[in-house]
Amino acid sequence: MKKITFLLLFPVLLFAQGNEKNALPKQEGRYDTNKFSQMYDLLATPNMFRTASGAPGPAYYQQQADYKMEVELDDKNAKLMGSEIITYTNNSPDTLEYLWVQLDQNHDAKDSETPLAESSAMEQTFPAKNFSNKFFQKDLERGFNIEYVKDAKGAPMSYTINHTMMRINLATPMKPGASLSFSIKWWYNINNYQLEGGRSGYELFEKENNRLYVIAQFYPRMAVYNDVEGWQNMQFWGNGEFALPFGNFDVSITVPADHVMEATGELTNRKDVFTDEQVKRYEQAQKSFDKPVVIVTQAEAEAAEKGFSNKKKTWKFSAKNVRDFGIATSRKFIYDAMAVQLQDKVVMAASVYPKEANPLWGETSTMTVAHTLKSYSAHTFDYPYPKAVSVSAADQGMEYPMICWNFGRPDENGVTSEQVKNGMIGVVIHEVGHNFFPMIVNSDERQWTWMDEGLNSFMEFMAEDELGTNFPSRRGPAKNIVPYMSGDQKYLEPIMSNSETINQFGNNAYGKPATGLNILRETIMGRELFDYAFKVYANRWKFKHPTPEDFFRTMEDASAVDLDWFFRGWFYSTDFVDIGISNVKQYYVTETPTEALKDSKVRKGRFGLEPGPFVYLVESNNAELSAKDKKALKIDEVKLLSEYVGSLSTEERGSLKSPKYFYEVEFNKPGGMIMPILVQLTYEDDTVENFKYPAQIWRRGNQVAKKVYATEKAIKKIQIDPKLETADIDVTNNTWPKQQVKSKFD
Repeated sequence: MKKITFLLLFPVLLFAQGNEKNALPKQEGRYDTNKFSQMYDLLATPNMFRTASGAPGPAYYQQQADYKMEVELDDKNAKLMGSEIITYTNNSPDTLEYLWVQLDQNHDAKDSETPLAESSAMEQTFPAKNFSNKFFQKDLERGFNIEYVKDAKGAPMSYTINHTMMRINLATPMKPGASLSFSIKWWYNINNYQLEGGRSGYELFEKENNRLYVIAQFYPRMAVYNDVEGWQNMQFWGNGEFALPFGNFDVSITVPADHVMEATGELTNRKDVFTDEQVKRYEQAQKSFDKPVVIVTQAEAEAAEKGFSNKKKTWKFSAKNVRDFGIATSRKFIYDAMAVQLQDKVVMAASVYPKEANPLWGETSTMTVAHTLKSYSAHTFDYPYPKAVSVSAADQGMEYPMICWNFGRPDENGVTSEQVKNGMIGVVIHEVGHNFFPMIVNSDERQWTWMDEGLNSFMEFMAEDELGTNFPSRRGPAKNIVPYMSGDQKYLEPIMSNSETINQFGNNAYGKPATGLNILRETIMGRELFDYAFKVYANRWKFKHPTPEDFFRTMEDASAVDLDWFFRGWFYSTDFVDIGISNVKQYYVTETPTEALKDSKVRKGRFGLEPGPFVYLVESNNAELSAKDKKALKIDEVKLLSEYVGSLSTEERGSLKSPKYFYEVEFNKPGGMIMPILVQLTYEDDTVENFKYPAQIWRRGNQVAKKVYATEKAIKKIQIDPKLETADIDVTNNTWPKQQVKSKFD
């Protein structure tokens, strides 16, 4: 062994000594920066709770929180009072020493830290009303007033409030599998969301002194405890929305007797709160699949809004396996509904709205709800809840299980512009669609806004496209994200950023992820592979708590498409797409080698030396290329090729192509984000041919990629991404010959 080792090393040592003067200086080692590296460095390690495939593991668990609640609205004073019994079940393998409850209304309390955490600058132009509200108004009494927290026996429980979170201190720790019931009594003053902001509150109609209420985050709600981070007790700062466990709700809501209400869950006492005629209309709606039936008419709503009843009425709702609860109530509500046939069940689509929303809402809202349920169900799973309700609320767009608030109304003359109508349709689709993400596929909005907003914006884009009206979608088309992707990097963050740290919230959490999914579906994976994998993800994680890793892994697991390069670049970085044509060379076939090619008569191939004789391809601008060779190839004019073809059988000759022109195209990648190369060739007769090269063409870290084209017709034009599918931020380098791009001024 020693002798063999010496013989192998000896010539190497001689070479090193002989070339010592010419040896390159030692360079520092480098890390693996290849954009095709697998994401082991970024993703959590698979375990028994969450598998490497992206599916829930055999030890996956989730907690349950059930609510029995009594709520009363003081309409004259815009005050909400309530008491609740929470039954919490510990399905985790852990013993819990305390419980965390969310108090989201404290975001607006006097001692809230939210305003202190926001930078502010002087605005120099104010509407008078806004100026008065900002500088003249005294701080209103907002936030939860907790009257008590008691155990199941009525004894006071110890608790600590930390801004928007409340810790329930348990006298006896909860063992795995145990359940615990406790009660909370509370009240708060409801905000005018048009003046004070917020995701819920009331809209004031000053002429008649009526309010339209959209009520949410109105009760102390259990936080999530899971295998990823234990308690999700991050404070509610305003942008990052909610993380909530599933449970069952029985809620009784007392309001003035002249109110009409909708809420999460099934109404269990319909005959007590509607007139006999209205009940009959609802029963008709349950059989109407082509258009809505008006249950509470505009005339009935107008009659109600003229009074102010001192009597009360209690509405009772029951909801199973939901993560939250929302309420909409007003004496101004018109109410319509229709039935929607899904694959295996019938559900109800409904809308409530004031007369100020007609005729737009009566004509459009419930029909849009029905379309949304059909579209989303086709791409994920049949909508499992009994209904979906759209509520007309000015300046609002917000979602809760089975109910959502949506903006968009005609002007004072009842005229609706196309912009307002399309905006209203878009927000209805979006907010109803949130029933799927995150109300059922229950991601953590407090941490990852894109997991609900981005996925839902993508689903919204598909539903808008399926309207068949050339709907002007804002988010989804690749070209629409270019201004954001090409912006100042100081104001860009990766999609995988916490919700509270994002500068351009709409673009980052809605637009960019929706665009990325659209590019995956249309350009990278193809619809068949994408749709199957996306449906697998939705079904794996419906009524569960997925993480980003679960989504990334499932999309690969169900499609056999390596997407680590895409997720790494599109979600974890602010890289942008810019692919260009850096050079095009045309070659001609000749039997006469140039000086540079003469030594290629004996060429080393894959399996050894290849014998001549050879034909040569010489670049068109080479001075040694004779005029007679500078023309389209005709096989019979090149002796070697003619002899080769002549030696083939008739059948073999019939299968040959006959290229006449030869080109080498060099592509470069000024942008950091990898994408497939989409190439369109336009020939001299104006016919076109398209080529798609997968992203893996860049896999060896290349900034340059080349492709050879042998064509029967001369190429007149080469263009990259002609349909603007990849969000390429600079199209000035996308064509050959280079074209002058018109400015916005032109």
